[in-house]
Amino acid sequence: MFDHLSLGVRDIARSSAFYDAALKPLGYTRLYEGDYGIAYGAKQPQFWIDRTDSPVPADPKSCFHICFRADSRAAVDAFHAFALRHGGTDNGPPGLRPQYTPTYYAGFIIDPDGYRIEAVCYSPD
Repeated sequence: MFDHLSLGVRDIARSSAFYDAALKPLGYTRLYEGDYGIAYGAKQPQFWIDRTDSPVPADPKSCFHICFRADSRAAVDAFHAFALRHGGTDNGPPGLRPQYTPTYYAGFIIDPDGYRIEAVCYSPD
């Protein structure tokens, strides 16, 4: 359904260091860096971070979050661990969330700008 998502951040160096580390275990790498920001993806740019003086304020009550697909539960675990080591804040440790689906395995992080991000795997490891 979606082609890509762009997120405005105040400190592109801080955010890119965080997303370089957090997205790597999920198989997503930096595919573009230039005047339009930094883009990540597996094959084509799908997640962009752009430096701005006016980012959308992060609001934990808004229900807005970004969820990245993981190929395995181990990748979710690594995403969560790497994100914590690179400036993220825990927002829910990796584990099953059967209230969503029986095999919904996810880890939740708040990124350095206060945005809620998640990695999920549906495979029954």
